[in-house]
Amino acid sequence: MNITEVRIKLMESGNDNEKLQAFCSITFDNAFVIRDLKIIEGTRGWFVAMPSRKLMDRCSKCSCKNQLRARFCNQCGCKLSEFRGMGRDTNGKQKMHADIAHPINPECRENIQQAVLNSFHAELEKSKLPGYVCNYDDIDHDFEPANYAEEKSNATRGYQTDEQG
Repeated sequence: MNITEVRIKLMESGNDNEKLQAFCSITFDNAFVIRDLKIIEGTRGWFVAMPSRKLMDRCSKCSCKNQLRARFCNQCGCKLSEFRGMGRDTNGKQKMHADIAHPINPECRENIQQAVLNSFHAELEKSKLPGYVCNYDDIDHDFEPANYAEEKSNATRGYQTDEQG
């Protein structure tokens, strides 16, 4: 698969201590998009973090989902066990997130990281020019089915489409 497009959304530079520098979407073969990659400035330089979700577990009393850091259930208020979610990463820290999408081998990771970081640095340079406009927000319009916008508009007016039955 070839990377055919990388879109970058730079974060506002108000806080010098902020590690998150940008969000990114990457397109493969003009056919498959992965959104919400993060460009982070780490202690050893820039790196790309894959999209992830927070890990959850269920309350033993009411079965409501709760984040692993929660001490009490969001639904019933029951005290949650301290020993739940004991999975550990390679550094021995408790795993709080799981990747949604990620490369399988180091070559793929390096290919993605280089493409994203090259685009990130190019976007940083473009952002210094007068009249700079970020094109990241246009991504939803590029991949919307032709009739989706009309269906969405009709739905907000209370009309039903054929597909909504």
